[in-house]
Amino acid sequence: MAALGIWRRPLQALHRRLTTVSRNDSFLSRLEEELQGMRTAGTFKVERVLESPQSGAVTVHGGSKPVLNFCANNYLGLSSHPALVQAAQETLSSHGFGLSSVRFICGTQDVHKKLEAAISEFHGTEDTILFPSCFDANAGLFEACLGPEDAVISDALNHASIIDGIRLCKAQRHRYNHMDMAHLEEILKECVAKGTRQRMIVTDGVFSMDGDIAPLREICDLADKYEAQVFVDECHATGFLGATGKGTPELCGVSGRVDIINSTLGKALGGATGGYTTGPKVLIDLLRNKARPYLFSNTLAPSVAGASLEVFKMLSNSGDLLQRLQANVTHFRSSMKAAGFKLSGHESCPIVPVMLGDARLASEMADEMLKRGIYVIGFSYPVVPKGAARIRVQMSAAHEPSQVQQCIDAFVEGAKAK
Repeated sequence: MAALGIWRRPLQALHRRLTTVSRNDSFLSRLEEELQGMRTAGTFKVERVLESPQSGAVTVHGGSKPVLNFCANNYLGLSSHPALVQAAQETLSSHGFGLSSVRFICGTQDVHKKLEAAISEFHGTEDTILFPSCFDANAGLFEACLGPEDAVISDALNHASIIDGIRLCKAQRHRYNHMDMAHLEEILKECVAKGTRQRMIVTDGVFSMDGDIAPLREICDLADKYEAQVFVDECHATGFLGATGKGTPELCGVSGRVDIINSTLGKALGGATGGYTTGPKVLIDLLRNKARPYLFSNTLAPSVAGASLEVFKMLSNSGDLLQRLQANVTHFRSSMKAAGFKLSGHESCPIVPVMLGDARLASEMADEMLKRGIYVIGFSYPVVPKGAARIRVQMSAAHEPSQVQQCIDAFVEGAKAK
């Protein structure tokens, strides 16, 4: 019997392994079929690996020389700025690597409170709360402040993080056609007629796949008329849109009329990580007590907070970066239109979608561009609607005028090759 026991245990272990393999086969096979469908459709995404800091020119793994980067959210060219690197290093030395805690236990340092104060001063708001990312800020907001008696009314092309955040809340959910103010007003009227307690209009300030800028003046007018709150996600606007970089509210002339702003430290403001909600103090206090991504996520790394403080100092001291960026935007948009390309988006927006339509063409065109020393990415379904594939070009203050011209020339040459 003892001998049988010795053999039984290995046989049982083998049986469990075989059962596990069999149980996973159908699941993994289905996933592989889905991936193969993406490859066939030309929508499968492959990550290129950088071997250099983020900048106007980067080194891509396998490449023989640096390429010009026109696909980063590095609008002000600050991602590797020496002043930010130094500020991060100094804060790393003075405040350590991390906090190993959420904010409300033992994860709040003076540098976090200073940064929140600097953000509030920049936007002209009462208070600010930091999150690990703006995705987390969007995930935490709506559930915390809206209930079944309320209505949330969202632009049809809002960012995925806004959509996911709204799904988490119990408010009545409505969607208006993209930037369609007549449709928005129609929904607001319905919500008022139904006796909703609060109504919140939700929009991106800049729509990152199209380069559109929300009509905030009209939105704020409707909010006044129907007693609604206005929420704007400013991730692709903070720091570089408007006369002093204060985003779409400044650009649209509605500073002080937007109730809640969510934005990121991970794009124009240094490009690392971190997001925030800024607005009325009572709302921020509520989020500190109810927003789940804040309550259950580690605090922002001290070095990121220290470097971000330096960013806001730079923005308050000089507008040179904004002027360089806008000059690059004007040069690129006017030259590409003259060359016959179909562009999308607002004339002042550094996000410039070059519309190609076909998913495979967008992917292959991006490959042609890389051969010519230009790093861009083709976007297709499900990131954008079917039949609306494009190459999204993003301007940066880090680009020299000659580099912008090199990008334009590469598009013209690449189109001839296709």
